[in-house]
Amino acid sequence: MTAVDAVVERPAADLFALTEALCAVPSVHPDEGALTDAIETRLRARAPHLDIVRSANNVVARTAFGRDRRIVLAGHVDTVPPNANQIPRRDGDMLHGLGSADMKGGLAALLGLAERCGAVDPRFDLTIIWYEGEEVADEANGLRHLFASDPRLVLGDLAILLEPTGGWVEAGCQGTLHMEAVFHGSRAHSARPWMGTNAIHRLAPVLTRLAAASIEAGPVTVDGLEFREALQVVRVEGGVANNVVPDRAHLVVNRRYAPCFGPADAETQLGALLDGADEIIVRNNSQGAAPNLFNPLVAEFIGTLDLAVRPKLGWTDVARFAAHGVPALNFGPGDPTLAHTAQECVARHEIEGVYGVLARFVGIE
Repeated sequence: MTAVDAVVERPAADLFALTEALCAVPSVHPDEGALTDAIETRLRARAPHLDIVRSANNVVARTAFGRDRRIVLAGHVDTVPPNANQIPRRDGDMLHGLGSADMKGGLAALLGLAERCGAVDPRFDLTIIWYEGEEVADEANGLRHLFASDPRLVLGDLAILLEPTGGWVEAGCQGTLHMEAVFHGSRAHSARPWMGTNAIHRLAPVLTRLAAASIEAGPVTVDGLEFREALQVVRVEGGVANNVVPDRAHLVVNRRYAPCFGPADAETQLGALLDGADEIIVRNNSQGAAPNLFNPLVAEFIGTLDLAVRPKLGWTDVARFAAHGVPALNFGPGDPTLAHTAQECVARHEIEGVYGVLARFVGIE
């Protein structure tokens, strides 16, 4: 049996084995096609109750039970590049390997939910999405393209992304901003530097200011959750040769900002720290998402199932749903601190636990 065949054939009753099969199929963007094909083939064979739409390497499966409210469940099929961990390996009830936590354990749970919901009478209509291009530039993001091309396919009353959260609800997410500051100088021979202006030296006051601000960045409370903001210089470049005074230098700063701030606020605040630069360029700015803990569906999901809650400190696609008026949460199997590392792994009980919580919430346990 090939790795792709295993994704099609593994029973949903064993989500751990299904996760292992999903991990065995490489899916680094832009090569998600084989895995997406397998997911689509499996759904068409096992879930005739679903309306299935394939768009590029995205699969959307929807019920049409006529319920008043619709829950959206989603997970990305791509992984980061391998780090000597591309072959999945079991150690008892622990699965090691690329994508095991981020987020093929979540994909397995989604397949189980999709197949189960036709056998019972769920209290919500469901939209379940497997999408491409989350781990790369925003332009490749499958959800981005689905919202742009046919938003009715992905809208609902609550969205839950099965990002690895260790079984916690990670509410909302922080915004992320990259700004570039450019400094000009004039070239001269390094033996006669007084004849030029060193652009790299002109970085010094701004770097000092940013370093101090990065230490001072503290938590910001939103809906009772503490979002710990972060500010880091992530790139510095300049110089043309070892005997030339550089005439140009630039730095890139990444700011992670609490969801109580809008993109314009974040740019104004960071721009003040870059005072003295000759040019300031916004490279990208993705707004965060409010926790929305007082939304009735969010409160019901957390409260009736007695789930632990913490803020999401990174950026995830919950922000994409929030921008379209859909409250959204992160909730999935796997330790988020191990995502993108060679030590990535997920436990059987985590996958089964997340599946169980979601099945109870939507009424298909």
